[in-house]
Amino acid sequence: MGRWRPDARVRLMEAALALYGERGYDETTVAEIAERAGLTKRTFFRYFADKREVLFWGSELLEQQMVAAIEAAPASASALSMIGAALDAAAARFEEAREFVGLRQRIVASSHELQERELIKTSKLAAAVTAALRARGIDDDAAVLAARMGTTVMHFAFERWVDDPDRTPFQRIARDALARLKEIASAG
Repeated sequence: MGRWRPDARVRLMEAALALYGERGYDETTVAEIAERAGLTKRTFFRYFADKREVLFWGSELLEQQMVAAIEAAPASASALSMIGAALDAAAARFEEAREFVGLRQRIVASSHELQERELIKTSKLAAAVTAALRARGIDDDAAVLAARMGTTVMHFAFERWVDDPDRTPFQRIARDALARLKEIASAG
């Protein structure tokens, strides 16, 4: 038996992404992912609940970082300023994994099942952001609207960022999108 390597999660993710890219998400099995990674199915399930979660691993960390950014915003910050801070936190996370998230985005776009899962994760993120805004004293309606607007801006910016041939930083794209939304809203 070979020497144990501590990078099982990364190996499983890389194997899954390679297979999803080669064969498609639906045609790839957990057993094939584990085999490509040089691991067992049992090891796969230690790290991921199912083959979808390979693509959504880390979403809880993203949520935590965005909520922490809202919590750390100055006391005088408006709801939209806190959303901007949360988007900045997302930017840092996305930039760390730019190559992975681009491939991930193409795989998710190719599957209705994965698109559905993405919507569920987005809804969970919006709920967490709403709760963080409420905890900062933003009234219920404003918190819900700001959180949903923030997740919409995040996805809008993400799609542009992934496909940007100039590799513009996510933070700039997201901040520009948020500013544009403010302009639209103020124009009536």
